[in-house]
This record gives sequence, C-alpha cells and structure tokens, in this order.
Amino acid sequence: MDYKFVFFGTPRFSVRVLDALESADLLPALIVTAPDRPAGRGQEMKPSPVKVWATERGIDVLAPEKIKNNEEFLAEIGNTDWDFFVVAAYGKILPSAVLEAPERGVLNVHPSLLPKFRGPSPVLSAILANERETGVSIMLLDEEMDHGPVLAAASIDIDEEDWPMKGSELEDLLATEGGNLLAETIPQWMDDDISAEEQNHAEATYTKKFTDEDAKLDLAGDPVQNLLKIRAFDKNPRAYFIENNKRVIVTEAQIVEGKLVLSKVIPEGKKEMSFEEYLKLGTSR
Repeated sequence: MDYKFVFFGTPRFSVRVLDALESADLLPALIVTAPDRPAGRGQEMKPSPVKVWATERGIDVLAPEKIKNNEEFLAEIGNTDWDFFVVAAYGKILPSAVLEAPERGVLNVHPSLLPKFRGPSPVLSAILANERETGVSIMLLDEEMDHGPVLAAASIDIDEEDWPMKGSELEDLLATEGGNLLAETIPQWMDDDISAEEQNHAEATYTKKFTDEDAKLDLAGDPVQNLLKIRAFDKNPRAYFIENNKRVIVTEAQIVEGKLVLSKVIPEGKKEMSFEEYLKLGTSR
C-alpha cells in the first residue's frame, strides 16, 4: 500500500499509533511534531517522542512552533500531492489551509467513543467518570473540536478486576487499538469501501485540560472518587495530598471494605515508599 501521507503527532500516544502503522507497512513520508523542549532538572533541550521515532527511521520531520498563518510551513507541505494526513495527539488545532491540503482529508485517532469525551483529555476523563467501557474512533477532522464524521470505532470493555486502570496504561492500550483500527481503516477509506457517518452532536460531552489542582485528593471525601483520581493522575499531573504544608504524591491505593487504603506514596523531596514507611517518618497528622 503505497500511500503518500503526513503524520502529525507529538507524545508517546502518537508513537504507539505509528508503531501500529509501521506493522501494517504504512509509513508516513513526512512527520510534523512539536519543537524540542527543555526537560529534566538540567532543562536540556529534548526532542518529542515522535521526533525520536522518525529520526530512527530516517523520516523527514518538521517541527514548527506554530502552524496558523505560517506561510513557510504551508508552502512546505503544499508542494506535494498528499493522499491524506493523520493526526494523533499533535496538540495543535489545524487551520483550514492544512485540512484542505490532502486529497482525501485528515484522519484523526481519538481515544473515546465519539461523540463522548471530545476535547484534550478523553482518557483521563473516562477514568474519572468511572466509564469502564470506552474505546477509540477514527474521524475526519473539520474546523470544530472532535466534531467531524466518524469512519470507524471500536469499543473496549475492560475486565472489572482491572478497573480502574492507570491513566498511562489506558492511554497506551487505546493508542495501540487506535493505531490498529487506523491501519484497517486507511485502505478501506482510500478504496471507498466505507463512508463517513455524522456524529450525533446532541449527545456530545466535552473534556478539559487538567491542572495540578484537579489532581489534589480530599482524603476525607468519597473513597471511589479518590481512587479514580489516583489511578488517572499517574504521570503529569500526579495525584497528591498536602500534609504539614508538604506535598505527598500517592502512587497506589485500594479500596478495602469501603475505605481508601493508601499503599505507596512519594513524600516531597523523597523517593517512593510504602505508606507505612511514610507514617514512621513522623510527618503524618
């Protein structure tokens, strides 16, 4: 399958989608990702996970700071007749000039069953809403957020004993499922074997970009909601509570006889330890 397409993506989620495409012999001719950013204690400039993936395979990369009104970028992608574009967690909204550039449109991998959980945080929002049945959608992008028609969708019903999953684990699972579904959908779309179905916009729900404050726990509150937060916020931001004016990150917990039982924590300035070890530090209430 010799399709000519551009892939837009940035984080680990995007890499999982690229891995699935590569397994199906579908490699982009060009990759667009975020510019290198400072990271770590030394604030050394680091490439995005997608840029690393592309560099390892010798695929050309563009990393514009912005796309809208970027004439140089538009000229760069406008000098080729592209079949389609793919977007998977790119992190920027594509302007109409980009959406209209490829012959068959722009395909997006979205980790929810649209129209549910539109927006920037569908995976974490599904966990926080205690939605064990979730999934992925392949849609055609238009100028509104996650509004375009759906080409394919696949639901994933997670076993009750595995729920709630950690945010990073569910994201990896949905990225891989989304990549596999995309690899199946592309040839069907290019051969006109499937059609795009408009979403039921009246049933749409929306997500937001979570902040550090959203990850703060109320240990006196609902134990189920606290557990959902601990599992969802397992990377950035991370679930935490404040004790003696210091932050304590909670990395694992369970519900036992209806009560939240903390298992592992990372006290401010220290390494991960069991909650029992933390209590012995004499910093608890």
